[in-house]
Amino acid sequence: MDFQDGVVRVRRTLTRHKGRLVLGEPKTKRSRRTVQLTEAAVEALEGHFGRQMVQRDCLGDLYEGQDLVFATQRGTLVNPTNLRKRYFEPLLEKAGLPSIRFHDLRHTCATLLLSRNVNPKIVSEMLGHATIAITLDTYSHVLPNMQKGAARALEETLR
Repeated sequence: MDFQDGVVRVRRTLTRHKGRLVLGEPKTKRSRRTVQLTEAAVEALEGHFGRQMVQRDCLGDLYEGQDLVFATQRGTLVNPTNLRKRYFEPLLEKAGLPSIRFHDLRHTCATLLLSRNVNPKIVSEMLGHATIAITLDTYSHVLPNMQKGAARALEETLR
């Protein structure tokens, strides 16, 4: 996490191996990436980091810091199932939103960016897709609207 530049660098992934959570290398070279964050996301993460540092100070040597952005109160890996059941699902319910998978947030982000005519190459880089073809194939449902926008832009240019 780089608060000054407002970016997060994805360098490790959390996977399950023989029933245990482990940090490992991302699947592809492009999975290792730097993602520019919104100002609101940076502010939220700064607040989170501040609370994390208070927790770390309170626990002293008992804190098992692994340089994680999101960790348990002891600084260890967060079990994705616990995250979903204890925090994500209740948050959706409290907000009156339908139940979705945590991964659906990623799809929503990509769809919103593409629908706002963000260059698909940039979206692909943000998602860490191995190729832009994966992004275009996965989010092809957004492309018809983009084609209408392109036709309008061409029409306006030729006037």
